[in-house]
Amino acid sequence: MKVSTCLYGLSALAAPAMGALQQVTGFGTNPTNVQMFISVPAKVATNPAIIVALHPCGGTAQQWYSGTKLPSFSESQGFILIYPQTTKYSNCWDVNNAGSLTHGGAGDALGIISMVNYTLQKYNGDKSKVFVMGGSSGAMMANVMAGSYPDVFEAGAAYSGVAFACFAGSKSDPTPFGANQTCAQGLSHTPEQWASFVQNAYPGYTGKRPRFLVAHGLADSLVRPQAGYEQLKQWSAVLGVKNTKNLTGSAVEEGSQYTQLVYGDDNKLVGYFGQGVGHIAPVVEKVLLKFFGLST
Repeated sequence: MKVSTCLYGLSALAAPAMGALQQVTGFGTNPTNVQMFISVPAKVATNPAIIVALHPCGGTAQQWYSGTKLPSFSESQGFILIYPQTTKYSNCWDVNNAGSLTHGGAGDALGIISMVNYTLQKYNGDKSKVFVMGGSSGAMMANVMAGSYPDVFEAGAAYSGVAFACFAGSKSDPTPFGANQTCAQGLSHTPEQWASFVQNAYPGYTGKRPRFLVAHGLADSLVRPQAGYEQLKQWSAVLGVKNTKNLTGSAVEEGSQYTQLVYGDDNKLVGYFGQGVGHIAPVVEKVLLKFFGLST
């Protein structure tokens, strides 16, 4: 199954929206003026989980809301969805910004953390069940959020993204039109080098690190498959896990065209790489929610 879109891609797969998103203003510190939209189910769970869902380049909160079936699962399971929206860099996230790549820095990341804190307080959310996911540029930003704020997120998932700090220091905008495409073409470092970028984002932090899911298409010519493998190198070193087994075919929940790379034995890190799958790798909601620990 090949999925192709323009830019760092808006998903071609769409699910009917459950209802209009609500925009929230005045939610807290917001240095880059990112916008906050929220989807609250009719029946909110007691101490609900929260998922931050990050749109791709060229996308919007509404389009990403309509691009997966997460809203319908939110309605049935009672968790809350936050949809941040950026209007800069052709609606791409600032994954090259030192502020976003630093805990307590500035950038889009700090505004997103304000959205999480606002939602936790307003809806009495469960701080141990805050998650982040995204597609393409949103997947890149999911890596950024998990790297810069390990104390906030329990787990993250990246669909066709790149490793934390892959674009760091780039003087070109992190868009498909930027002159520097080295990262998206599969910039390589050792696992230890990748891990040092994450560790340096929050010096002295010794707490729990977010679990992570990486999904990538092997036919992705925009963000090359190597970028997916580089994420696994990074998070395997950060989490201290090694590749223990690989599954193919009917044994893979994501789909028979995928190979599943399993790290460790405690659901800390998993990768899915799909034959014939382009940009963006589709979100398989049941697999995502199972990884997050939110399946019913």
